[in-house]
Amino acid sequence: MTDCTSELAREAGAHIAAARDASLLARATHARAELMRHMMMTTAKSMGEARERSVRLVTDEWLDAWGRTHGNYPFVAQMEALSGACYDWLHAKDAAADAAVRRAFAALDAACVSHGTTIADEMAWRSGCSHLWWGDVRPAPDAPEFRDRARRPAALWERGCPPECLG
Repeated sequence: MTDCTSELAREAGAHIAAARDASLLARATHARAELMRHMMMTTAKSMGEARERSVRLVTDEWLDAWGRTHGNYPFVAQMEALSGACYDWLHAKDAAADAAVRRAFAALDAACVSHGTTIADEMAWRSGCSHLWWGDVRPAPDAPEFRDRARRPAALWERGCPPECLG
């Protein structure tokens, strides 16, 4: 026979695990979606510029928002490629331009992964526009290069009841 307390604890554990998995996926997907929304919005502001100038403006604004520079961030070339692909897509919203955006985005994410991170983590931990809940789901490492708003002592589901309640 399973007692009520054990049954509830087991059920809660299963639901917490499901919530964790769903939250991690939602956070990664949402951070990527927000990055692309910002990319298109920022690129649209420079559509009257020549492509090369637009790419520079967008990349510079992006680096600034992430607290990085051309000299201290390893993914600038991939950022520029994505900025250019977004510029091209806004000028010709067709399948070829969309495919180029997807390739550039995938190349940027692959470059991040090769350095031990992901584009979702970069967006969530570096961006001045990061959503607060992203840090609850996957906190940034405690390092000065990451935004304070993205840091937490532990992920949401790792924060237990207060010690005084444990007996």
